[in-house]
Amino acid sequence: MDVELLIGTFPRLYHMAEHDAWPSVQRHGLLSTSALLDLFEISGQERERLEAAHRAESVPIEHPVHGRAVIRDQKPMSDSGLRRCLKGATPREWYLILNAKVFFWPHAERLRTLLEAQAYREHRHCVITVDTRKLVERHGDRILLSPMNSGATKPMPHPRSPQTFLPIRDYPFDEWQRKRGRAIRAIGEVAVSYSVPDICETILEVAIWHKGVVISRLFPT
Repeated sequence: MDVELLIGTFPRLYHMAEHDAWPSVQRHGLLSTSALLDLFEISGQERERLEAAHRAESVPIEHPVHGRAVIRDQKPMSDSGLRRCLKGATPREWYLILNAKVFFWPHAERLRTLLEAQAYREHRHCVITVDTRKLVERHGDRILLSPMNSGATKPMPHPRSPQTFLPIRDYPFDEWQRKRGRAIRAIGEVAVSYSVPDICETILEVAIWHKGVVISRLFPT
């Protein structure tokens, strides 16, 4: 896929975080689960439970210096669903793969689908909108594209493998556009490996959403 095609088709990307995550994002950038566990110095059995197994609920963690953070749940996914659809990896390995990435939705349509899902619609969420060009210019060599929501096996466990994630240059955009009929459906996710420490340099808007609508804007102020 051509980089300019990615930017032109998806000029904005969207990240959904905990409602109170903005101060931490300003300090540390956007962190994957693995990066957050590193920052909070979590290891051993607790780390294994959080990083390499399914999280049915969001999990708060604490650190004497960095304060409190929340590792978000994985309600759209299940071990049984992964066993049906996953090739070339175990469920444990898949959780490790996902937890080492920061994810963005490439289109507002996909964002709204998650915000309005039954598991999330009653909660407040911090939605961070970024400029795709700026993100690609800074982190293009660490960006991976996926045709699906890799963290969901419900309602349908679509086939997936470690090769589901591809660098921009290798992503078969035209093939997925033909299959799905619309350019905006050709990519399901945009992921950055490990973290985006300078995310604030790419942000266009930060807003709190509740029940499908914006209830406050945190940036710009």
